[in-house]
Amino acid sequence: MNQQAQQKPLPKGKAIMWERVNIREKDLFYGPGGKKMLPDLSKITFIKEEKRGHNKKYRIEDGSGRIWVAKLGREAQSETAAVRLLWALGYKTEINYLVPTITIPGKGTFKNVRLEARPDDVERLEEWKWKNNPFIGTKEFQGLKIMQVFMTNWDIVDVQNKVLQVEDGNDTELQYIISDLGATFGKLGNNNLPIIYRFGRKTNKPGAYAKTKLVRKVKSDRVVLSYKGKNRGLFKDITVEDAVWLSRLLLQLSDKQIRDAFRAANYSSSEIETLTKAVKTKIAELSRVRSERFAMK
Repeated sequence: MNQQAQQKPLPKGKAIMWERVNIREKDLFYGPGGKKMLPDLSKITFIKEEKRGHNKKYRIEDGSGRIWVAKLGREAQSETAAVRLLWALGYKTEINYLVPTITIPGKGTFKNVRLEARPDDVERLEEWKWKNNPFIGTKEFQGLKIMQVFMTNWDIVDVQNKVLQVEDGNDTELQYIISDLGATFGKLGNNNLPIIYRFGRKTNKPGAYAKTKLVRKVKSDRVVLSYKGKNRGLFKDITVEDAVWLSRLLLQLSDKQIRDAFRAANYSSSEIETLTKAVKTKIAELSRVRSERFAMK
């Protein structure tokens, strides 16, 4: 993407990243598309290969005429689950599903493939920047940053972000989303040195994820997260109140909802239990930050 394209102004519309939702009513198995958007695998038509990114992707059409981007590889499962957790909390996301098996004519048969919708009424605009966006300083932005560490996302770069132009009647929403959440549910790198921070990082490894920590310590009114990797400066301004705000949302998730997020990603029964327990442990870490601050006074 050239510099001129990066500076292209956004159209007029309401900028939105998060909205208050009834978390307890969210169906994390079907996710943001619900049952009505489930892909029709009765007929698959190959359109083209998507060149952007490190993972193999194909643009396809399903039996109902809907367009999808099929993502192959290890990130498919973790991204499916990550989208559901963020969506359940009220964050804007894209629509995706994990299909256990799919045959793409001329390309082959693949297992555990993420299908991400490309609806006609949604236009994908420019990327948004972590250090320059309309939500700097808001609780929803702080919460989104915490969730990246919560899910051990080690690929925190602007190119993974996207603004979606969504028409809702006479209104236009500019939805600020993270368009690639695949590098999650594993572990971060071993250190913060620019050249070797990537060593040790893992993607979609439930056992490794279960061993990670979210909160390193609480110092005065600041929460020091256990983050190592790209853009670590983003996480230096997390406050106790930011953590409390997010924990109140996360605490509304039931065990069933958490399990459903991973069940939708076709994890095994044992992996679902490992991941669910790890998520609950991290929620508990966030919930304790206020008491830990008082204890350190």
